[in-house]
Amino acid sequence: MSKPRVIIAGGGAAGFFAAIACAEANPSAEVLLFEATSNPLAKVRVSGGGRCNVTHACFEPRELVKRYPRGGRELLGAFSRWQPRDTIAWFEARGVVLKTEDDGRMFPATDSSATIIECLSRVASSSGVKVRTSCGIKDVQPIAEGGFTVTLSSGETIVSDRLLFATGGGRAEGALALAKKLGHTIEPPVPSLFTFHIDDPRLRDLAGLSVENAGVSVVSTKLREQGPLLITHWGLSGPAILKLSAWGARALHAMDYKFTLSVNWLGTISPDTARAELATTRTANARKQVGTWNPFSMPQRLWERLVAGAGVTPTMIWTSVSNQLLAAIAMQLSAGEYLVSGKSMNKEEFVTCGGVRLGEVDFKTMQSRVCPGLYFAGEVLDIDGVTGGFNFQAAWTTGWLAGQAMAIG
Repeated sequence: MSKPRVIIAGGGAAGFFAAIACAEANPSAEVLLFEATSNPLAKVRVSGGGRCNVTHACFEPRELVKRYPRGGRELLGAFSRWQPRDTIAWFEARGVVLKTEDDGRMFPATDSSATIIECLSRVASSSGVKVRTSCGIKDVQPIAEGGFTVTLSSGETIVSDRLLFATGGGRAEGALALAKKLGHTIEPPVPSLFTFHIDDPRLRDLAGLSVENAGVSVVSTKLREQGPLLITHWGLSGPAILKLSAWGARALHAMDYKFTLSVNWLGTISPDTARAELATTRTANARKQVGTWNPFSMPQRLWERLVAGAGVTPTMIWTSVSNQLLAAIAMQLSAGEYLVSGKSMNKEEFVTCGGVRLGEVDFKTMQSRVCPGLYFAGEVLDIDGVTGGFNFQAAWTTGWLAGQAMAIG
């Protein structure tokens, strides 16, 4: 094999995986990884509350791509070459056993992200990858006969045969500017996977309460999702909200994160069905107080707030509930509207949509279609997945494909 010099910009999941794949596929290659900060694999460290949600137990590529608001079509072929089953086998072959939780998320059996960081760092070192931290890439100049002259943030210049950008999403402005300079189109990055700010008396002081299955939708759009919903100090979060924010990333950005959210606290139960159930409750429990007699499986304190929001007074009994009030309660339960006034990024999963336009990249090799010798992996591309290990899986897949391709050249 030839002895190429490969430079990798970005010390995150995609960068490390690409560096290792390249070095293992071609031991003759000189693989240099540059990380601009002093903390490589920082996002791996905080993912999943410090446990690291490595991947998801979804092994059918056509199902897997449905979890990607952007990039699913391009990833279909990529996942046929490297998918969660391969990720699991890769880590297990290097001493890291993964476990699957009830919702399909996969974590190291140790429940510690340090296990993943130690594995990637150890394997990179043993395979000959040279990692340099607190040193980023400042400029890139293509060389006419092939390769690049790379200027580091330290002021040094170094020549490489192949160059990979794996600098992540929202904090990758420098790499995106360089990619643009090298001929690429950049889709503007905007946040994905965020929580909603809602100041509403129905939710106040209920932080920590959750509903196992709720329906959420953005009024006057087609955006809707289903799943667990969590009340927070600032509004609403949980998988249902995070998925909604991912699929609606660009639309909600265009609204400046100010819109009306409809919440069905009963999951898939319609207002008409809810009203019928409430009518049955009214008949069967005529002398019971509405506020204390909750016929649905939801937190009692939330029930009290929602019926109060419909107009139920503290001492009202079921027999005194009019049909009109019954309909109002049903609406609060299954189609309540809440004004969203802003967002907060999900701390465990800082994700953006946007980045290098996907049509300009060959997803068999992750090589640029417009600048030979330039490769991309991870969130620097216009790819993002919903929460649950899908963003890491895209990083492992694109990193592995890029590393394999750069080893051969």
